Amino acid sequence: MIRNVLILLSFFLLASCLKEEELKKPFTSSDPASLDDGWEVSTPAAENIDPTGLSEIYRDFHNDDNIWQARSLLVFRNGKLVAESYTKDDSDIITPRAIWSATKQVLGLLTGIALDNQIIKSVNDPLSDYLTETEIYQDKKDISIEDLLTMRSGISYSNDGIGGQTDDILRQLPDKITSYILGLPLVNSPGEIVQYKDCDPQLVSASIQAKCGKPVSEWAKVVLFDKLEIKNLIWNNYKDGVTLGGFGILTTPREMAKFGQCVLDSGQWKGSTIVSREWIRQMTGVKVGNIYGYQFGYLWWKDPGRGMTYMSGHGGQYVCIIPSRKLIVAMTAEVNTQGEFQFGKQAFDWVDRIVQISK
Repeated sequence: MIRNVLILLSFFLLASCLKEEELKKPFTSSDPASLDDGWEVSTPAAENIDPTGLSEIYRDFHNDDNIWQARSLLVFRNGKLVAESYTKDDSDIITPRAIWSATKQVLGLLTGIALDNQIIKSVNDPLSDYLTETEIYQDKKDISIEDLLTMRSGISYSNDGIGGQTDDILRQLPDKITSYILGLPLVNSPGEIVQYKDCDPQLVSASIQAKCGKPVSEWAKVVLFDKLEIKNLIWNNYKDGVTLGGFGILTTPREMAKFGQCVLDSGQWKGSTIVSREWIRQMTGVKVGNIYGYQFGYLWWKDPGRGMTYMSGHGGQYVCIIPSRKLIVAMTAEVNTQGEFQFGKQAFDWVDRIVQISK
C-alpha cells in the first residue's frame, strides 16, 4: 500500500515538473506605473470608471486562455492613464515591439503634418508631382495621394505571406522599393476599387520623403514623436533608405496610445497643436464604406456601431478611441501569429466591457 502511494506521489511530482509554462502571468494589479514619459497617471475612480468592474476585467483578461496571444491592456480616460497590465513580460512597458500595420495610422497623422507644412500641396495631387520614377512608369503617374490614403491605387499587390509582394519587401529582395512597386501591373483605374495593401501607404511615405529631403522616420521624430514625448520607438527604413510606410514601426503600448490621444484631442498634445484639427476631421471621416466589414478614412479605421476610431496592426496591436467617452483602450499581442491564431476583432469585446463601466 505504502509502495503504491509513493509511486502515485512520484507520478504527480513528475507531472508537475513537466507541466507547460503558463501562457500568461497571474493578475496582480492594474495600477499604472509613474514614468517620465508624458503620461499623467490617475485612478479609475477619479476618472469615473468603476474600479471593481475594471479589476474584474483585468483578472479575466489575464485568466482567459482563449486570448493567450494578448500581451497588454491599457486604459486611458480624460487624457490620463488609469490602468495597465502586461500579461507576459513587464518589460513591455518600455520595450519596443512591432506594431505592423498600425504604422499606417502614424503615417496618416504625418500626411496631415506634411499638408500643414505644404510638403504635400493637396491630397488631389498626382504621384507625378512627387515621384520622378513615374516618368518611367507612366501608367502610375495619375494615381493621387488620396487614392493611396484610401487603398485605391489600382496596383496589383498582395500582402500575403510567401509569394506576396510584402514578403519580397520583408526579405529585402528588390533593390529599390519605389521602383519595385511602381513596376507592378495596374489592374484597376486609380480611385475605382478598394484593396487593402501595403504598397499604397509605402508610396505616400516615398512621396513625403522625396519632398522633405530626408527619411520620413527622421522627419517624423522632429515633427511628431518628440512633440508627443515619445522615446521608445524605432522606425525601419528599407535598404535603399526609404522609410517603410505600410509597416516598420516598433514601439510600446504607452507610446502607441499617444497617437490615439492626439487624434482624440483634435490634433493636439497637452494643448499644443501637432496637426490641424481639420486634418483630423478629414482623416477620421468615412472615405471607404467597407474593408473587412469596417469603414476606412485616410489610413485610419472606423467602427460606426461602436462610435470608435482605431489603429490596427497584424497579430492584435490596437489603439481604440471612443470620443463620446473620452476613452482610449490600447492592447497588444504576440506580433507574428497568423490566421486564426491572431488576437483579432475579439479584442473589441474587451473595449465594450470597459465602455460599459465608464460613466
